[in-house]
Amino acid sequence: MKFIAIIPARYASTRFPGKPLAMLGGKTVIQRVYEQAVCVVGEAYVATDDERIYQAVESFGGRAVMTRTDHKSGTDRIEEAMEKIEERGARSEEREDTVVINVQGDEPFIQRSQIETLCHLFDAPETQIGTLGKRFESMEAVANPNSPKIVTDVNGFAMYFSRSVIPYVRGKEASEWLAHFPYLKHLGIYAYRREVLAEITRLPQSPLEIAESLEQLRWLQNGYRIRVGETDVETVGIDTPEDLQRAEEFLKSQLSR
Repeated sequence: MKFIAIIPARYASTRFPGKPLAMLGGKTVIQRVYEQAVCVVGEAYVATDDERIYQAVESFGGRAVMTRTDHKSGTDRIEEAMEKIEERGARSEEREDTVVINVQGDEPFIQRSQIETLCHLFDAPETQIGTLGKRFESMEAVANPNSPKIVTDVNGFAMYFSRSVIPYVRGKEASEWLAHFPYLKHLGIYAYRREVLAEITRLPQSPLEIAESLEQLRWLQNGYRIRVGETDVETVGIDTPEDLQRAEEFLKSQLSR
């Protein structure tokens, strides 16, 4: 089994234009993400639609792939990047044995343990797509619609993702639900078997995906199996300039230990 990390990175962002090139502890955000991924997987590419990001990646010794500007999701951008990498002849013979890891370009603190957990999900041949979840620590966090919840079966495969609080715990006050059910927060990192990635990017949007605005529901509704690994590490994403300031403070606290 061979793994390759693809990091989708756009320059345009409503809340934080140029985010991948923002400086964090003397390095760009995208360089920190790249270094975290490549030290675990060994092979990583940044998939971008912007020449500035491409050049920045090349300048620190990373590998990048230029992609179209009209992709609707990071998954689509990753598929195009993989097609271009394969066209170069570097991986065509390995396609059937390849798992592609989608590392978010705005999470510079993604941990080795998270990536390793994701990779080990594919030890089971029935795993088509992998993702991660983390136990919620408060009902206030569970109730946040910006934190999707995962319900899994007894074998760890996702049954549903929702912005709503699911399941409903009957006979208990809502404030007590967390004590009676292990609510699982979805973390937005994925991995796909190579052929599965090609297939899911050809699927039209599904009714559940449109209703909840969660891309992974398209895959579930079309019968794909998503295995969920658990992590106790929280992700630290950067969506706004304020998040970048908090990330800077987090980095300083890590370095001072």
